[in-house]
Amino acid sequence: MVAPLKVGIAGLGTVGAEVVRLIEQQGAALAARSGRGVRVVAVTARSKAKKRGLDLRGIDWVESPQALAEDSNVDCFVELMGGADDPAFSAIETALKAGKSVVTANKALIAKHGLKLAKAAEQNGGALNYEAAVGAAIPVIKTLREGLSGTSVNRVYGILNGTCNYILTRMEHEGLSFEECLKDAQRLGYAEANPSFDVDGHDTAQKLAILASLAFGTKVAQTAVYVEGISSITPEDLRAAEELGYRVKLLGVAVRTAKGIEQRVHPTMVPKSSSIAQVMGVTNAVTIDGEGIPPITLVGPGAGGAATASAVVADIADVARGIRATPFGRPVDSLRATTKAPMERHEGGYYIRLLARDHAGTAATIAMRLAEQKISLESIVQRHRNGGDVNGTAKKASPVPVILITYATSEDAVHRALKAVQRDRVISGRPQVIRIEKN
Repeated sequence: MVAPLKVGIAGLGTVGAEVVRLIEQQGAALAARSGRGVRVVAVTARSKAKKRGLDLRGIDWVESPQALAEDSNVDCFVELMGGADDPAFSAIETALKAGKSVVTANKALIAKHGLKLAKAAEQNGGALNYEAAVGAAIPVIKTLREGLSGTSVNRVYGILNGTCNYILTRMEHEGLSFEECLKDAQRLGYAEANPSFDVDGHDTAQKLAILASLAFGTKVAQTAVYVEGISSITPEDLRAAEELGYRVKLLGVAVRTAKGIEQRVHPTMVPKSSSIAQVMGVTNAVTIDGEGIPPITLVGPGAGGAATASAVVADIADVARGIRATPFGRPVDSLRATTKAPMERHEGGYYIRLLARDHAGTAATIAMRLAEQKISLESIVQRHRNGGDVNGTAKKASPVPVILITYATSEDAVHRALKAVQRDRVISGRPQVIRIEKN
């Protein structure tokens, strides 16, 4: 009879409490699937007195994460406190150096210290499992690390932040502004009081850095990711996207190019026919393009206590089975360094919205500046023209919204052309530019 896997959990918030419940409720099924029982033997959290609706009788309360990591009665240390640094980092490092296995849902820590922790796991024989750190219940880590280990990945991209996807969905469906939808997301608990980490793209960037490492064998480097948020997106852009057959999503994209691995987070127009365009609300999705296979899209809840806890318990079950996968799919020493790819070198199609002054020669000037940069246009849409007031008397013409969709070109060429157009004073305000990601 194999002894049960003894689990210690640091952090009893929404996710931690749900993990304790799941292990209790699924105990028989876990033992049957893993060939070994799983038992929570010790926990720690900031407050012992807090009401959590848990029966912790028979479970030791340990005073600190560090003490829990050092506890000789614990086989698997589960970190659910959050934070990129201490106490989470020191406690995990201590547990790994003691030969224990570790399960975490901490994307910030993996993005910042994942390589050092993976090295400790390799040297001491424990597992470092972090499925819940990216996409919660969506099994994208296992898919890249194990399921596609025999496939060369060319591109991985996805909707990795439910807050942004919720805001863009509401803006599209109800014609509301970014500010209105953000306030509603905060009211419903989908966005934090300070939402910048989500809406400015940094949450997505951390997750993308992890996925890029798994997909391409590179060192995790959040600093190598170009980041742009969604606050500049307007209802006008979403209406134009709809008419042109696109939908706007905040995507994290990592792609193999002739110049290296390009990693970027930004609002993106995707064809409405694509799988990822159908993903609405707080749902997440990841698409993987591999050599010789059709694109694989994984869709599911990317956050929330139950979804995250499900992934954590699945990782614990792998530890109970004796699985010790290399944390990043390859030994740390074989991972290649990566640098930030200049966005000026990015190539693709572009959506450009201009407010063109209603003067003779404006269209010709814009066309000339684009032609100078060898930019070809797939389509041109002119929105409307103010011709006069209700009495039929002439009035001063307002700028005319003009939307351009380009064929594949470079980011640098687009910016050079638009700077020239602005110098010519034939447009008002700042041009809106959104990249297009093809299937």
